[in-house]
Amino acid sequence: MKLFPYTDTWDAHDPHANFKADVAHYTVVDPLPTVYGLSAHTGIPVTCLIRYILAKYATSNADALLATGPLVLQQMEEKIAAAETEDSDAARLRAYGALREIVSWLRAGLAE
Repeated sequence: MKLFPYTDTWDAHDPHANFKADVAHYTVVDPLPTVYGLSAHTGIPVTCLIRYILAKYATSNADALLATGPLVLQQMEEKIAAAETEDSDAARLRAYGALREIVSWLRAGLAE
């Protein structure tokens, strides 16, 4: 089995830009050596472990949101810092819009 890193490019205004950046960031590392090692150690087939990992992530709601935390929090902090540096109502409004989009995207993980 071969997994490939996500190396695409996207428009800065893409509504999924944060997610795409997160996927690009985390897919640089090949997780299969860890999965193969876990399989060898536990006796659980690799395909079952991969299914478990995907199912747990997809159904964990809040856990899945926390897993995306560091990059998303950094992006949120950057929006706030930029608004504070500019110190204007227009900058705060832009930051609010950006934060609203990020929160909307995070809430998509809670959809049932």
